[in-house]
Amino acid sequence: MEQPLNCLNNLTQDDWLIGYNSRQFNQIAQELYLELTQLSACRIPPKIILAEREPVRFLASFIAACAANCPVFLCNPDWGTQEWQQVFDLVQPDIIWGIGNRLAVSVAEGEWGVGNRNCEEITIISPSSPSSPHSPLPTPHSPLILIPTGGSSGQIKFAIHTWETLIASVQGFTEYFQLKRVNSFCVLPLYHVSGLMQFMRSFTTGGKLAILPFKAVETGQIFNIKQSEFLISLVPTQLQRLLQNPELTQWLTQFNTVLLGGAPAWNELLEKARFHRIRLAPTYGMTETASQIATLKPDDFLSGKISSGQILPHAKVTIRNQQGDILNSSQIGNITIQAQSLALGYYPITRENQADFQVDDLGFLDEQGHLNIVGRNSDKIITGGENIYPAEIESAIQATQLVADICVIGIPDKHWGQALTAIYIPKKSNTSALKIQTLLKDKLSKFKIPKYWIPQQNLPRNSQGKINRQQLQQIAREFLQNPIT
Repeated sequence: MEQPLNCLNNLTQDDWLIGYNSRQFNQIAQELYLELTQLSACRIPPKIILAEREPVRFLASFIAACAANCPVFLCNPDWGTQEWQQVFDLVQPDIIWGIGNRLAVSVAEGEWGVGNRNCEEITIISPSSPSSPHSPLPTPHSPLILIPTGGSSGQIKFAIHTWETLIASVQGFTEYFQLKRVNSFCVLPLYHVSGLMQFMRSFTTGGKLAILPFKAVETGQIFNIKQSEFLISLVPTQLQRLLQNPELTQWLTQFNTVLLGGAPAWNELLEKARFHRIRLAPTYGMTETASQIATLKPDDFLSGKISSGQILPHAKVTIRNQQGDILNSSQIGNITIQAQSLALGYYPITRENQADFQVDDLGFLDEQGHLNIVGRNSDKIITGGENIYPAEIESAIQATQLVADICVIGIPDKHWGQALTAIYIPKKSNTSALKIQTLLKDKLSKFKIPKYWIPQQNLPRNSQGKINRQQLQQIAREFLQNPIT
């Protein structure tokens, strides 16, 4: 297995990092690596928060930290004060690189004091110094790579990964797609697993990496590359926006593979992508598994299949009932994952074993071994004794083509237990909820049609398209004035 420094030294192409200076990446990584090795020569390697905004500095800093065996916490430079406070309290870092957010700096100043670099390139070293005792960290693997995950709650956690777990994901990916080199076009955040793994695939296989903000792609500022040699990763909301532009739709059709993940995609979106012959590869995975562990290959997607695809070689999925018994094919149950790419736990606590990881998702394996996702167990709504999974209703509402975005939640109801509530963005301001309901009557059972309809100008989604359901509950309470009791 190639180690970080070996991969760095093997970079022979000056143009592997498209849109940026590849030599600058190498130079920054080497310089920071030397600094870190000198700093930790006789001490415990320092804990590093990495929040560089500029891609070259972010990636070079990441590789330097990995090469020097320093625990590195990947962070979003745009987090607010409250989020940064969570992170500082949890991590208690020794070094901070590149916050670029003065609110976050003020949080840190209270405890550590700021170094003499400018706001965009801050290094903060705690007075306790890296030789002092740290919070307990796992020692079986190195280096430690801590990737943020907030789920739908918004509470920041860090999944504990290692170079080995990320490489296992890369190897499973390349074997599944039969690729020796992976060329990636990245429009997703590098601090998130979805962006980081695109870098890892290209960096460790000697491929090329193009990095461009999604907003730039939307405005047509795209690189002159041969798309047929590249893979691009998108979340459903990004795909939807690209498909609204005929030129960008045509551009997207030229890619070898368009990986789609991060949040459930609705049927209308998938059908539109299929109509335009986009080589879409819907995926299933998460931060804890270092991206996808199941993927539908583009040819299968274009032939009409609608699952999340087959399980990648580095992983194994079983479907279990509530008692833990393994279910047969086509039986819906809890998804349990075994994978070489599985995180070791959540910082600072590691799991005692990596045998099984039961996720909140419900699904089934069909007779072809394809994974099908039904919904999230925690999102289940019980109304009048009926179990309802929002994904089905959201898909039906999307199919009316009257909404730009939709999320269905349950709010407390004294008669029904929970009342179905649709929070949506109408495509036209004069679109009435009654019109949507009328179109749903032939599509859904009566008890599956939401009781309350709350129009909004936007929904609280993160950059990966995941919804913040706590905020939705607050929106519903405010809209209905008082919770139903």
